[in-house]
Amino acid sequence: MRRHPTIPSRRRWLKACAVACLGAAAAVGAGPQAVLRFSRLENVPDQYVGGEILVEVYKRLGITVQFADLPAKRSLIESSEGRVDGEVQRILAVQDQYPTLVAVHPTINFIEPAAFVRKGMNPRLNGWKSLAPHSLGIVRGVGSSERGTQGMPAVEAVTTMEHLMQSLDAGRFEVAVNDRFSGLLVIRRLGLESKLQPVEPPLEHIPLYHFLHERHRDLVPKVGQVIRDMQSRGELERLRHQLMEKMLAEARR
Repeated sequence: MRRHPTIPSRRRWLKACAVACLGAAAAVGAGPQAVLRFSRLENVPDQYVGGEILVEVYKRLGITVQFADLPAKRSLIESSEGRVDGEVQRILAVQDQYPTLVAVHPTINFIEPAAFVRKGMNPRLNGWKSLAPHSLGIVRGVGSSERGTQGMPAVEAVTTMEHLMQSLDAGRFEVAVNDRFSGLLVIRRLGLESKLQPVEPPLEHIPLYHFLHERHRDLVPKVGQVIRDMQSRGELERLRHQLMEKMLAEARR
């Protein structure tokens, strides 16, 4: 006699079917009303800005965007192996090491690594090489900071941006290196605006690109066209500025 599945086993069967259907849909690329999930670096303010820019970009294609907040290395593993649909934003060189990730042109955002010092200290800094005579603090795992200070004699790596700025305030090193916007935001959140400041100009300007997993290769030109249209009308820069101002205003509270 044929047995009917129990309620728990039926639930497991339905769940397995749903997962299989979602996987099949992702394999053929995203269509109208689709949902795409991108990895976003956790606790990095400029990643939030890039993510919100993508919400608007994909909205114009009828696609909903969601995010998985992950550590930097884990993020690339998840996106390159296709467990999420791509990366919010990365430097272009990512495509050399992770060929399954396809860069969308043009850029959607940028970062500007900058030197931060205690107020009253006015070192003459211009570019990465000028940092070498100073004791430095960086955040471990931030590629631009690690590359820019490589080989310098006195570099201390800390775990978070908050720890970086608190250590600078405490005098553990002379100069902290951090993305300019993220550094300003963290300083404001910590109430250290009267004590710490960035040195102008920034050390570098680094363009950031959105990446899609190769299974969504057909979407790349469509997304790129939306970005180009927003860029040509000045919408991209206005949106970026609005998002940054909003975050800085909220950090005062």
